[in-house]
Amino acid sequence: MIYAGKAITVKEIEGGIAELTFDLQGESVNKFNRVTIEELGAATEALQQAQGLKGLVINSAKDVFIVGADITEFHDAFNQSEEELVEMNMAVHEVFNRVEDLPYPTVTAINGIALGGGFEICLCTDYRVASTAARVGLPEVKLGIIPGWGGTVRLPRIIGNDNAIEWICATKEKKAEAALKEGAVDAVVAPEKLHAAAVDLIKEANAGNLDWQAKRQEKLEPLKLNMIESMMSFETAKGFVASQAGPHYPAPIEAIKSIQKGADNGREKAQKAEAKCFARMARTSVASSLVGLFLNDQYLKKKSGAYEKDAQPVNKAAVLGAGIMGGGIAYQSAYKGTPIVMKDINEAAIQLGLSEAKKLLAKRVERKRMTPEQMADALNAIRPTLSYGDFGDIDLVVEAVVENPKIKGAVLAELEDQVTEDTILTSNTSTISITSLAENLKRPENFCGMHFFNPVHKMPLVEVIRGEKTSEKAIAATVAYAKKMGKTPVVVNDCPGFLVNRILFPYFGGFMGLIEHGADFQRVDKIMEKFGWPMGPAYLLDVVGMDTAEHANNVMAAGFPDRMAREGESALSVMFAAERLGQKNKLGFYAYEEDRKGRPKKVVDESAYELLKPLVQDQREMTDEEIIERMMIPLCIETVRCLEDGIVETAAEADMGLIFGIGFPPFRGGALRYIDSMGLEAFCAMADKYAPELGALYEPTEKMRAMATEGKTFF
Repeated sequence: MIYAGKAITVKEIEGGIAELTFDLQGESVNKFNRVTIEELGAATEALQQAQGLKGLVINSAKDVFIVGADITEFHDAFNQSEEELVEMNMAVHEVFNRVEDLPYPTVTAINGIALGGGFEICLCTDYRVASTAARVGLPEVKLGIIPGWGGTVRLPRIIGNDNAIEWICATKEKKAEAALKEGAVDAVVAPEKLHAAAVDLIKEANAGNLDWQAKRQEKLEPLKLNMIESMMSFETAKGFVASQAGPHYPAPIEAIKSIQKGADNGREKAQKAEAKCFARMARTSVASSLVGLFLNDQYLKKKSGAYEKDAQPVNKAAVLGAGIMGGGIAYQSAYKGTPIVMKDINEAAIQLGLSEAKKLLAKRVERKRMTPEQMADALNAIRPTLSYGDFGDIDLVVEAVVENPKIKGAVLAELEDQVTEDTILTSNTSTISITSLAENLKRPENFCGMHFFNPVHKMPLVEVIRGEKTSEKAIAATVAYAKKMGKTPVVVNDCPGFLVNRILFPYFGGFMGLIEHGADFQRVDKIMEKFGWPMGPAYLLDVVGMDTAEHANNVMAAGFPDRMAREGESALSVMFAAERLGQKNKLGFYAYEEDRKGRPKKVVDESAYELLKPLVQDQREMTDEEIIERMMIPLCIETVRCLEDGIVETAAEADMGLIFGIGFPPFRGGALRYIDSMGLEAFCAMADKYAPELGALYEPTEKMRAMATEGKTFF
C-alpha cells in the first residue's frame, strides 16, 4: 500500500501501475470535502516519493465518481476574505498540479457522475476513459460561482474555447458519448471493461503508441488563439450569455472573463486569474443565496424521502373535476407513470381535460422529449369517466372541483362512499380550510390538502396541507405521490391561504397601498421585475385572474382582519367589479392580444387608469427603493409569521415554497434569507419607517425584534 486514508487509498496493482481510489468512508457518494482534499495532497506526495512507478489510474469504489465539492462547507468557506479564498484555491491548484505533473502517464476511469471539482480532477490526468453510465460537467455557475479548481483553465485547452464556454455557462451534465464527441474524454466503454481500458491506456502510452507528454503539454500552455479569434470568440460569447443569464446572475459572464484572462498565459498564471475570479464571486450575495437554495432543496428532498419510506404506494390515482386544472393533473400523473382516472359530471369538461393533456403531451413530442409511442401510452393511462364505477381500486384521489366550500364538501362526502377505507382523499384547494372540509367525512384521518399551482405542468410546488385530524399516513402517501409526479412537496399546517397564498396577499396589499398613493402600476411592475420577480404585481394579478384573487383576498381578510382587511374599495375590487378579470377575458390592469404563437400579449389600456383614479388619495413622489420596500416588507413579515405560527416547520421550507410557488427571485434566496442578507435589525428599522402610517402589515413581530436585539438569523 502506497497510501491509505479515510477517503483515498493508493496501491500498486500491476507492472508498476499505481491505482488511486476515491472511497469516502461513511458517505454514499464521493465528494471533495476538507478530508478528501487533505488526503489527496498526502496521496500525491506519497506518489511522488514512490519508486519504480510507470503510470497512475484514478478511479472510484462507489457507484459515482465524485459528485463535486461538499456544498455544506461553502457558506463557512465563503465568509473568508477574498485573499483567504484565493489562497485556499491556490492550495488546491497545487495539489491538482502535482497529479498533472507526475513523471508518467495518468488516466482517470470515470465510472459515474463526475461534476464540478469531481470533473476538474479528471481534467488533470493525461487521459480520461468513461463508462457508458458516466455523466460529466461543470455546473458551478448554478451556485453563483465559477469552476475554481482549474475548470476554466484546463477545459478550454482540452476541448476548445467555444465548447468550454458552452459547457461551463450552460451547466449541463454531458453523457459519456457526448463528452467523447467533443474531446472531453478519450474513450467510452462498457462499465465492466472500464478498469481494463484504463490500464491498457497506460500500457499503450508506455509502449510509445500514445504521445501522452504532448497531450499534457497542451494543458500547460496558453490557448492557441490569435488576437482576432480571441476577440470574436470571447466578445460574441459574452453578448449571448449576458442576454441569456440576465443582470442578476453574474457568474456565467465572470467564467468567460476568467477563461479570457488566462488565455494568453501558461497554467500557473491562468490559475491565479481563476482563483481571483472565484473568490470575488464566492463573496457575492448571489452565491450565498444560490448555495442556500441548493442546501434547502437537498433538505426538502431528504425530508420528503423520509415520508416516502413509510408511504402507502399510489399505483392508481383519480382526479375529480376535469377541465384545464384536472387535465393538467391527469397529464402530470400519467406522464410520470401513474395511471389516473379523470371524472367529471360534464362531458364537455372531460373533453377539455383530455384536450389539455393531449396538448401538453404533443408539445413534448414536438420538442423530441417524448416519442409518439410514449405519448400514446401516457394518453392511454388517463381513463375518462362520468361515473364512480372505476373508483373501487383507487389509492389516492385529488378533488379539483370549483373553489366553493359547500360544493367541495358535498363532493368529498359523496366520493368517500365510492372508495375503499384505505383510499387517501385530497383537495386541490388554494384557500379553503382543510379542517372544515373534513367535518362531513367519516374518515377525516384519510384526508388532506394537495394544492397544485397553475399551470400544473410548469409549477414545481405542491402544498400538502395537514388538517386537525389528518393522519401521518395520509401525509406520507400524498407527499410520495407528489414526488412521483415530479413535484416538490412542502408539508404545511392548515390556515387561511396555507403558506404561499397567505404570504402572497400581503404583497398584493402593499401594491394596493401604492396605487392609493399615486404609483403607476406599470412603473411598479417594471421595478419589481427589475428586482427579480418574473412579473410585477399588476401583471401577476391579471395572470391569476381577478375573480380568483378577489375570492382569495376575502378569505385572507376574514382570517387575518387586523392586517389584511381593507376599508373601502381597492384596485383589486374595482377591477373585479368592472369584470376586468385579466388574461381570462383579455382585460385587467392591461389589455391582452394574441401574439404570433397564439399566446396572450399584454398592451397598455388607458381605461384601466380611469378606473383607478378615484382610489388615489394623494399623489406622492416615490423612489424605486421606496416602492421595493413597500412591496417586500409585508411579504417578508408574513413569511416570518408563518414560521412563528408553525404553519411551516422550517425557514428552508418557507423560502422554497416562495421560490417554487410564486417565483420569488432565486438569486435572493427567499424571503427569510433576504431578511438575513440585510440583518434583522436593519429590516425592522426599515419596516418601522412605514408601520405608523401603513399599519399592521408593516409591523415586525415581537420575536423578530428579540432576534434583532440578540443578533440572530433565520439561517
